[in-house]
Amino acid sequence: MKIDKNIYKQYIAVLEEELVPALGCTEPTCIAYAAALTAGCLGGMPDHLVVESSGNIIKNVKGAVVPNSGGLKGIEAAAVLGAAGGNPELKLEVLTGVTEAAIELTKKLLEDRDFCEVRVMNSPANLHVRITGTCDGHEAKVELIHQHTNLVRIEKDGLALYEKPFQPGSFDESLTDRNCLNVLDILAFADEVQMEDIQELIDRQIEYNERIAQEGMQKEYGVSVGANLVKYYGNDVQVRARAMAAAGSDARMSGCLYPVVINSGSGNQGITVSVPVIEYAKEMGVSHEKLVRALVFSNLIAIHQKTGIGRLSAYCGAVSAACGAGAGITYLSGGSYEQICATITNTLANVSGMICDGAKPSCAAKIATAVDAAIMAHCLSMEAEEFQPGDGIVKDTVENTIESVCEIASQGMNVTDAKILEIMVR
Repeated sequence: MKIDKNIYKQYIAVLEEELVPALGCTEPTCIAYAAALTAGCLGGMPDHLVVESSGNIIKNVKGAVVPNSGGLKGIEAAAVLGAAGGNPELKLEVLTGVTEAAIELTKKLLEDRDFCEVRVMNSPANLHVRITGTCDGHEAKVELIHQHTNLVRIEKDGLALYEKPFQPGSFDESLTDRNCLNVLDILAFADEVQMEDIQELIDRQIEYNERIAQEGMQKEYGVSVGANLVKYYGNDVQVRARAMAAAGSDARMSGCLYPVVINSGSGNQGITVSVPVIEYAKEMGVSHEKLVRALVFSNLIAIHQKTGIGRLSAYCGAVSAACGAGAGITYLSGGSYEQICATITNTLANVSGMICDGAKPSCAAKIATAVDAAIMAHCLSMEAEEFQPGDGIVKDTVENTIESVCEIASQGMNVTDAKILEIMVR
């Protein structure tokens, strides 16, 4: 089938919005970015910071190492380091050029428990950050919402220097319209897209995400989920696909300074949606063009799911990303549309209950589990085996199944999300 020209342009725009580089976990980086903007607005290092954030930000910052911090964790560390040494022009790579002096200043300021206050923001948005800083009698405020770099307000001494209207409950208002996303059109787009329109984006994802996966396999990060999978399960492609993706997360969650290309606002999801497909492409000996098209497909399938869920929730994003990777592997294998739909359905029927309890080293194990489920789903689909409508949450079409999962994740798990945060901060 030929894809509509307008849809083609929208799909390109979606990929350009989503497949961007980030250094370290995106939630502490978001805090650092806002703090760097606050310091810039004040024209110097604040003498006091107040960080207000939604519960999901707190959940995802608590256990992740702040990049380029010397091993520091937590919202206070991210905010103070961002203000002390961040470069806001680099956005999600804001902490790339942090100096030792900035790290030492951060450590010193963190000893003063009154320097940086953290408050939970009562917001309908799962991703919402507001930072207030003071310096020499002046006050600056910076606010982000819905996406990690979606700046909506900069204010100094009560005067708005930058302002963009927003709706707290509307996750996708600042993004390209995603209503055009569906599995059939995504498949047509992956088949038809001109390489010059997407090759640079996808090649960067391959380079960055494979590099951090190799780093995680070669050095000890976290509990070395990736390396231990190969050690105890062997080295065939099904194991390597899980292990390499997990290893990327091992490294990323424990302070590795390599950037990754993210998906749906998450580095872990960017790794999960790409690295297993890369491993299968190597094993199968397919052309580079085929790999690029498979990654276009896997990324958009993951984004399609996350559009109905939102950036942050109680639903583990590794499931959406692994589901995309499984579909990408089926695409690499020459699977039909029906077999691709079966891969997605089989994955979602299996592991959609996995919870997100923040960004931390155990994400690597969740990634390995989700990718294992996606590979099993792929194998079943290649044998024309698929869970049927009425099997739990499985519906009559793949789009209805995706919609059901999105409804569970975005609405049904709200109480779960609140309880997870309550348990984490006790």
